[in-house]
Amino acid sequence: MSAVCQVTGRKPGYGKQVSHSHRRTSRRWEPNLQNRRYFVPSEGRWVRLRVSVKGMKTIDKRGIEAVLAELKARGVKL
Repeated sequence: MSAVCQVTGRKPGYGKQVSHSHRRTSRRWEPNLQNRRYFVPSEGRWVRLRVSVKGMKTIDKRGIEAVLAELKARGVKL
């Protein structure tokens, strides 16, 4: 499963890790993804989402109904 937030679209960041001797090796910064279940009152069911913590804050602020409407408009299967 790819490390992408379903709400915000956050993906891993890529770069170099620089040691004390300045040797550079590739690394990636993973988004803080969590698997969450949200109850959707209008549909009367639970929806599983893989969201970042920033995405959770977005859901708390805007509401699950508004976020799901946007996801469906984007064509995400829920």
